[in-house]
Amino acid sequence: MKILYTLFLILSISGVSNAQSKVSKADSLRHAGKLIEAIKSYTKDYNMTKDKKVGYKLASTYALIFQKDSAFHYLNLSLKNDTSLWPLADTNLFALIDDPRWSSIEESQLHKYQQDQGVLKQPEYARQLLQLIIKDQALDYYIDQAKSHFMKEGSPPQWYYPIGAYKQEIVKENYETMLQLLDANGWPTYTNVGKLAADAPLLVINHHEDDAVRKKYLEKIKQSCLDGEGSCMEYAKIQDRILVNENQPQIYGMQFRYNEARTLEPFPIIDPEYVDQRRTAIGLEPLAVYLKRKINYEWTVVQK
Repeated sequence: MKILYTLFLILSISGVSNAQSKVSKADSLRHAGKLIEAIKSYTKDYNMTKDKKVGYKLASTYALIFQKDSAFHYLNLSLKNDTSLWPLADTNLFALIDDPRWSSIEESQLHKYQQDQGVLKQPEYARQLLQLIIKDQALDYYIDQAKSHFMKEGSPPQWYYPIGAYKQEIVKENYETMLQLLDANGWPTYTNVGKLAADAPLLVINHHEDDAVRKKYLEKIKQSCLDGEGSCMEYAKIQDRILVNENQPQIYGMQFRYNEARTLEPFPIIDPEYVDQRRTAIGLEPLAVYLKRKINYEWTVVQK
């Protein structure tokens, strides 16, 4: 039962959204777990439009079924004019990161990003941190499918258990890698590695099973938030998780649980009528907006 508890807790922490914006037929098929049908639909759309966003979705969907050659083909096409680092942190591309071709993707995106945004002080560190993010959230697409099954049936599908066990191994190994990186390079900052990469340790720490780890780094994470060099959202998640695990009310409303209807709701919040004041103080959006977007929950507590 430890695997079941740990993995569904991780999913709740990450705040995967049930709310859907307008999506294509292919998006709907992918969300429903019908990956082969989604690939056919994305391919049809891409052949008609040559839209690079569709090409990227096609690449990542091929990666989800471990069809690496097709994934790399469409990934290279879709990233020609893309200067972001997001593809280097995209968990849906997890199947590709041990392939020799992945290093070319990393080098290309880092080069284009620095040409567009300026030279990073620690570009190699940024690359390593981005891979931490992919591994931290590896297999989450499949776990999300298991969550949907759980919400409908009240129990996880049988195929969830080996994936859950593998996920725990990845999380453990990723934490050890993080410690080595921090020891060699110091605590990452937005200034040195960019915003996306700097948040990698916060994700790994938040998803660790031991609260002692979160408590060890909490003040560092809080200070980075206040200094504008780290994520205040991840700080809030970690602070709230510590409190929830100690059966205390949370501060920012970032931690969720399943209720009797098998839908997500926030754990109890201290002085809930003042939660938006606390969130605003560290730059977070109103809780009602966050909960609606993340878990499709209606927060109705009047704020003071």
